[in-house]
Amino acid sequence: MHYTLNQLQVFLKVAQTQSVTKTAEALHLTQPAISIQLKNFQDQFDIPLTEVVGRKIYITEFGKEIAKAAEEIINQVNAINQKTLQYKGQLAGRLKITIVSTAKYVMPYFLSDFLKRNPGIELLMDVTNKLRVIDSLADNEVDFSMVSILPDKLQLEHIDLLPNKLFLVGSAKASFDEKRPLSEQLDELNWIYREKGSGTRQMMEAFVEQNHWAIAKKLELTSNEAVKQAVIAGLGFSIMPLIGIKNELNNGDLKIYPIEGLPQSTMWQLVWMKGKNHSPVTAAFLDYIKREAQSIIQQKFEWYLKY
Repeated sequence: MHYTLNQLQVFLKVAQTQSVTKTAEALHLTQPAISIQLKNFQDQFDIPLTEVVGRKIYITEFGKEIAKAAEEIINQVNAINQKTLQYKGQLAGRLKITIVSTAKYVMPYFLSDFLKRNPGIELLMDVTNKLRVIDSLADNEVDFSMVSILPDKLQLEHIDLLPNKLFLVGSAKASFDEKRPLSEQLDELNWIYREKGSGTRQMMEAFVEQNHWAIAKKLELTSNEAVKQAVIAGLGFSIMPLIGIKNELNNGDLKIYPIEGLPQSTMWQLVWMKGKNHSPVTAAFLDYIKREAQSIIQQKFEWYLKY
């Protein structure tokens, strides 16, 4: 057998995601490239590793055993690479982070220079919903998370980074009478919500309840990007984080509609479990954030601070 490390990595990711598409996205390769690597790897075994039912890939029992072995091999290779870098006096290891979906507009700016300075560090960052972020913290699967609303039941330490400002947003061409109170127009407007479990959804519901509004027309979408595109298309209004709509405001696709009580703000926070034992990599990242956070905010978020 002459399988390569790249083939092992591809097959392991396919086994984890059960999807060629998701594997291609995760490894930054094309779907045809993934399919070719998967076929070349399979050709070296007489026993099927996968089976396709409908359009979904399922991993056979034999495939699961091979995936487990592949993960062990890849971990050993990573350990060798890390030890080599450590002997050279460089930081090496993994930095595991989960972030809520709207934090994807924030967190990369606090990682970029740190990773450039430490090329031996491998970043694993999962962009997901609030409930999954909380679970990853509680199960000690990650080093850090970024949230804008702290969960109640976990003992966490945190560093405040950037305010999360939410405004009433609609299409720039929306039919909205700014001279009439919003409460008189509720039945005339569609309201677009994030899915349950979202921090943005939680804040929007709290604001609606605080104002004793009875919302009749409601749409629910499962990502901030989907909400944004629906609002641009004129499907309705939403209370959205400012951080994710910079370009749409600049090019005139979206408009902020002033309303009493908005914007509301929480705080983007880097969080970790209280008492967590930090590795050299995570300790270095914490030190970097404490030193550089304010400089990063001033340099990268100047436009944001003006609102």
